[in-house]
Amino acid sequence: MDDIEISKNSKKDNIIEIAKEIGINQKDLILYGDYKAKLKVNLNNPKGKLILVTAISPTPFGEGKTTVSIGLSDALHKLDKKVITALREPSMGPVFGMKGGATGGGYSQVVPMEDINLHFTGDFHAITSANNLICAAIDNHIYFGNSLDIQKVTFNRCLDVNDRALRSVDLGTRTDSFAITSASEIMALFCLATSLDDLRERLGNIIVGINGKGEYVYVRDLNIEGSLVALLKDAIYPNLVQTLEHTPVLIHGGPFANIAHGCSSIIATKTALSLADYVVTEAGFGADLGAEKFFNIKCRVGNLQPNAVVLVATVKALKYHGGVSKDEIFEENNVALEKGFANLDKHYNNLKKFGVNVVVCLNKYNTDTSEEIDLVKKHCESKGYKFAISTAYSDGGEGAIDLANVVLDMPDNKFDYLYDTDLSIVEKINIICKEIYGASKINISDDINDKIATIEKNKMDKLPICVAKTQYSFSDDAKKVGVPTNFEVTVKDVRLYGGAKFITVLLGNIMVMPGLSRKPNCELIDVVDGEIINLS
Repeated sequence: MDDIEISKNSKKDNIIEIAKEIGINQKDLILYGDYKAKLKVNLNNPKGKLILVTAISPTPFGEGKTTVSIGLSDALHKLDKKVITALREPSMGPVFGMKGGATGGGYSQVVPMEDINLHFTGDFHAITSANNLICAAIDNHIYFGNSLDIQKVTFNRCLDVNDRALRSVDLGTRTDSFAITSASEIMALFCLATSLDDLRERLGNIIVGINGKGEYVYVRDLNIEGSLVALLKDAIYPNLVQTLEHTPVLIHGGPFANIAHGCSSIIATKTALSLADYVVTEAGFGADLGAEKFFNIKCRVGNLQPNAVVLVATVKALKYHGGVSKDEIFEENNVALEKGFANLDKHYNNLKKFGVNVVVCLNKYNTDTSEEIDLVKKHCESKGYKFAISTAYSDGGEGAIDLANVVLDMPDNKFDYLYDTDLSIVEKINIICKEIYGASKINISDDINDKIATIEKNKMDKLPICVAKTQYSFSDDAKKVGVPTNFEVTVKDVRLYGGAKFITVLLGNIMVMPGLSRKPNCELIDVVDGEIINLS
């Protein structure tokens, strides 16, 4: 059976019963049918241990972070631990594009998978609407006289689809562009807000333009914060669902990690930590992007202390980073496999710079040979890495019991950030690019330095850095797989996100509006006899 068939054939508990397991009464739920609900609570008494799941550099095959996250949670549940999984919401861009859904796979899934991947409880639509209301208000203000003297508009529209035609649009009076909703600043600040009041303040702090004096113009100057909060008042509540094995899951927010900060909401994470003894969460793409931003942005804003990190690797990914082409990936090549260990080691060593406990998890596929698996295990043992194998895709929680036991045996760690936010913008960029990526030089043009100077002039420079770059390489060139050396990166743009309270730095030719592939998933998905098919 494929993923959607497994999901449909599963026996789901009523969401009211799932809520009871974590101490939530029906009066604190907004029900969306029998199997999904919103929690009308904002708990901020974290007592549980936080476990982050990340991965080595992504490949076209997928490494299975979500599958491992769900499997680990189900395994902890089987071991009678009070556990909640905290995940991001899927974007419909990848669902209809090339990547597909984001609810796990096989027997390690969150259900109802088709609902979660398509519309869910409407959070993405609310965020898209709020984003585009700001854009409409900007252009309306300019149309009726522009009393704020907006000379340059810096906030753009968004849509939750992959549509390359919207990268540049003619509005008649000026040109604009669309980003995908996952790259919207509304999505970022939504996931970093700690309460409805904090959300309101962050919305007001969004910079929408620059006036004739070179000063920032904010959303609060447009007097529309109330309408924005009205659009987002229900979206801010975390969404409760369950795994195939009835482990509670909070799914909330969905920023990409290559063009945003790649983590689910602080509200969902803190609520989970207040209700459970263990919370398993994930960060997008490889550890150089998702985990770095999880630590330096999300943990800093939310005052979170991760207790352990699971670094996911696959035999296919290791061979790919060892130089094997996509067409030959299923052929045994131990030389390439061993060469690919360098990518694993780089990510492991990067994670240790934050002082966290790390366990390497080999996400096993049925195409892996015993010799390949043994080589990975021996390499980890030779390096002194904690190591476990997960077969959660085929075996559910039972397939991640060994991983769960390794995580449970982790000692306390002394987590710390990679940099101090009081450093200059250029110093923070250099630390990330050199310490995490391994770049030998960072190129910053005069135009970019002028933008940095404007941020400094407005006293907004003491913020974390969110790097937008390709997920496929440590460098800003997607073709440089493995662990490239002696490479330079080029800063193409710097954008201040006043509401999200971070500074986005674009490296290389990164796009905030993806396009559909030549053969996208939207050509396969259909409804037959009232049932959705080919959604995975």
